[in-house]
Amino acid sequence: MEYSSYMNSSIQSISPSGIRKFFDIANEMKDVISLSIGEPDFQTPWHIRDEGIHSLEKGKTWYSPNRGFADLLQEISNYYQRRFDVTYSPVTQTLVTVGGSEAIDLAFRVLIEKGDEVIIPQPSFVCYVPLTVMAGGIPVVINTKNEDNFRLKADDLRAAITDKTKILVLPFPNNPTGAIMERHDLEEIAAVCREHDLLVLSDEIYSELTYGNRDHVSIASIEGMYERTIVINGFSKSYAMTGWRLGYALGPEEIIAQMTKLHQYGIMSAPTTAQYAAIEALKNGDKDVKHMRSEYDMRRRLVVDSFNDMGLSCFEPLGAFYVFPCIKSTGLSSDEFCTRLIMEKHVAVVPGTAFGECGDGFVRVSYSYSLKHLKIALQRIREFVEELKDENNR
Repeated sequence: MEYSSYMNSSIQSISPSGIRKFFDIANEMKDVISLSIGEPDFQTPWHIRDEGIHSLEKGKTWYSPNRGFADLLQEISNYYQRRFDVTYSPVTQTLVTVGGSEAIDLAFRVLIEKGDEVIIPQPSFVCYVPLTVMAGGIPVVINTKNEDNFRLKADDLRAAITDKTKILVLPFPNNPTGAIMERHDLEEIAAVCREHDLLVLSDEIYSELTYGNRDHVSIASIEGMYERTIVINGFSKSYAMTGWRLGYALGPEEIIAQMTKLHQYGIMSAPTTAQYAAIEALKNGDKDVKHMRSEYDMRRRLVVDSFNDMGLSCFEPLGAFYVFPCIKSTGLSSDEFCTRLIMEKHVAVVPGTAFGECGDGFVRVSYSYSLKHLKIALQRIREFVEELKDENNR
């Protein structure tokens, strides 16, 4: 049978994730150090795991309400008020989802009509463009620049807006670059959004991972943006809970109600055990977050300094747990660099092009790994770069 004629053409047109390609190669090789996946090397803190285990021991294995358990919704509301000075009703403005990715998908499917344009700054996480396409929208990419520390600039946003523009994706702190947006940056972006009546999808999954005495600022806290912002967040990065698959969305009551309807029919409810663990994380996990952030900060400085020292210029990322060094001096494309590095030195990193065409000439390196592994990997990369220099000078 010719199955392609039965399948959705939009889905068939989308390429698989470029992140997983090198991760899959690494899994099939021995002695590979993979710095390719944004997977915290910390275990979920014990008191959080223990709460999940306790819920199972007590037989708490039933469905939760569609939006999530009331206690968890309340703790999420408390958390955003306490950390980011934004207040959301736990009853009408909060939805618990299966990871942050489901929340993004729900928001796009609720908001996008066929032909609507969605502005997506790149480099950025791989899901925004495909999910826009699958919802019937048109992705409009803005290329952020190394010389701007990969921040979205208001003039670039204004130039990309048309009469079909409906949503701006705001992916900060950023994966893959580690870029952040500070309050003054967000105020300039907010002014453009208000002027052109845009909605904002603010992906804040790395909100707890900012460095250099800079706290994350949610654009929802900026004047005039609360009513036009859908916030996406979750537990994977901040609490090392990637496998628990739990995220959430916050936003205007009318939008959350429609997202809940889709969630209700497509998923029903998020995992019960994970929700009990997440309640504990929000209540008593601040010290764990602070400890992990401190460890990431130490690794961040090591990795940035190492790349600059070996001649691969790397701006200082102030968020997430990635660096985005420039490899143009090697004469290789991003894909060539990553392919040769894994084959010759058994180190896996991700081509910048996995996050948008403007990422060519860069690679993403995750430092969410142990210092031991980072030091070995950095030494191998240094040897690779030196060998490339010798090769180019022949």
